[in-house]
Amino acid sequence: MTIHAPPSTEQLVRVLRHLCRQPSTTGQPDELRTTAEHIAFLVRLLGMQVRIVSSAPAPVIIAHRVGRRPQTLLLYHYYDTPPTGPWRYWLSEPFELAERDGQVFGRGVAGGKGALAAHLAALQAVVQREGNLPCGVILVIEGAANSGSPGLAEALRSHADLLQCDAVLASIGDRDANGTPICVSGSKGWLRLQLVARGPAYPLPAGFATSVANPLWRLIWALAALKGDDEDVRIEGFYDAVEGPSRADNAMIRQLQLASGARRQAWQIDQFLFGIDGAALSRSEVTLPTCNVSALTVEPHHDLPGIPSAATALLDLQLAPRQQPDAVTELIRQFLNEKGFGDVIVERLPGGYAPWVTATDNPFVSRVATIGATVFERPPAVVPAGPYPIPFSVLTEVHPVPTVSIGFTPVESTVFAPNEHIALADLSRHSQLLIELLDRLWV
Repeated sequence: MTIHAPPSTEQLVRVLRHLCRQPSTTGQPDELRTTAEHIAFLVRLLGMQVRIVSSAPAPVIIAHRVGRRPQTLLLYHYYDTPPTGPWRYWLSEPFELAERDGQVFGRGVAGGKGALAAHLAALQAVVQREGNLPCGVILVIEGAANSGSPGLAEALRSHADLLQCDAVLASIGDRDANGTPICVSGSKGWLRLQLVARGPAYPLPAGFATSVANPLWRLIWALAALKGDDEDVRIEGFYDAVEGPSRADNAMIRQLQLASGARRQAWQIDQFLFGIDGAALSRSEVTLPTCNVSALTVEPHHDLPGIPSAATALLDLQLAPRQQPDAVTELIRQFLNEKGFGDVIVERLPGGYAPWVTATDNPFVSRVATIGATVFERPPAVVPAGPYPIPFSVLTEVHPVPTVSIGFTPVESTVFAPNEHIALADLSRHSQLLIELLDRLWV
């Protein structure tokens, strides 16, 4: 079977350098707007019709080009990145692409910008070689993926006429112990909550802790009620909608070989929770919901001893199939009220989305895995979901179609830390996979 050549390394690096040169930190409107305009320019060079949809907190780019066949593949991407942190921890400037020992370094190379560059270079190579595309392609590229995709649903609903497709392909996820991408057919949901406890009208000296309630303690106790040190979520009814995997999915999960050793080494941890590994580790990441505390702050923030006027916690929950964000939010409110924390305000933050399920034996999913095996020289593992949420439920709200996400980021790539990097060979194979998919998906 003939395998098409990927874009040249020079072509791929040129696109990625252009994308990484422009900062696009999550939540920075000016950076995101400028980056969206840069990306739209690159997409127009592919002969695609492009719309930049104004949306809070970042523009959404929707592009389309027809192909020789009537079928259309929607490619989902994002361009927002985490903050760089202090530049002194980087070995090279985070917004100038650097190459060392077959790796490329820069903010976004292993996250959204790397995958986007690989696909743009692939589309460019196909158009240059054939003059057109084998099938239609839609690009949806957003700038708020790291904050739960707020505004994406509204942007897509207002342009539903541009989104009619036969399947959705994303580039989010992990690689297994052999370096082969893990394919997920669906996604857990994502719920973002803010918990607020209020105290005195203004900060008080610490000595008044004998007579004035400290809102930070109230918040700590409320959080401790939600989850125990056994990692079990104690919210009444939280697990009621959670179902175990089917027999077929369970067999796939058991065969999944996560790069657990590489993870522990890169993350500098001795073990995973309770020492789990192997099939137990895979099962927990694929099937279980989460209840995670992302941040804890006080107002006003300073280092002086005292009683703060307010304390805030950010919760993010990944939801298993059949768990719905609105229902889980109400469960948390009711639970805290019953436990005596009615004074703690529970506010749902913008962003987040419901879970989405595409069966792992769906023909589209199977076809992607089969074609992937020719590119990566071994069949990729296919599982129902993973620890990376993907807005499939938003992308398919208007036109329900099957979905797949191809794992892109090795665990050691430090996507949220300094010196983010990825192998040039991984970028090249990701490009090559898209070329093969466009050519063979609907033959």
